[in-house]
Amino acid sequence: MVQELKNSYGHLFEDALINDIIQVGTYKEVSAGDKMIEIGAYIKGMPLLVSGAIKILREDKNGDELLLYYLEKGDTCSMTMSCCMGQTKSEIRAIAETDTKLIMVPIQKMELWTSKYKSWRNFVFESYHNRLNEMLHTMDSIAFDNMDERLLSYLKEKVRINKDKTIRNTHQEIAYELHSSRVVISRLLKKLENMGRIKLHRNYIEILNL
Repeated sequence: MVQELKNSYGHLFEDALINDIIQVGTYKEVSAGDKMIEIGAYIKGMPLLVSGAIKILREDKNGDELLLYYLEKGDTCSMTMSCCMGQTKSEIRAIAETDTKLIMVPIQKMELWTSKYKSWRNFVFESYHNRLNEMLHTMDSIAFDNMDERLLSYLKEKVRINKDKTIRNTHQEIAYELHSSRVVISRLLKKLENMGRIKLHRNYIEILNL
């Protein structure tokens, strides 16, 4: 845990803060597909990712999901921080996109470190800024991009996050995350296949040229 923490956050945090995190942080390993945070649950700690990726999802009143953004190495979740600080229930669902390693920081330390360490304060503010920009990008995509463009962006991001040109999500799962229907997604995927950009297989999608 110590070396992974230093590799991921040593350039951001001073040694004293790193040592504090080592003293109180809880190291966790989660497998791809594991649900880490559920909507409506109380959050007792803030995640610091040292490897892997987590997808953050929002749910509408009908129970349909929308992918907001991914967390990667060196990131944390601003929506998690908001819930921790306000001791309110989570409004997001977090699921491991890949096998992930992280350190959970107790909420009791967050306010103390904000006043004690400038590097922590800067990290928290920058995290809010980055996650806000990502959510604005998602909103702009929904408002201004057609579904063809959104699907292309989604596939490209999947390849980048997983470092794999094989996407094993079903058409229905992709539709959920893009807040669309399976029929629309299947039609657009077939269109991409006819263009020679992907190859559709029975249980996976092979990326050829995006």
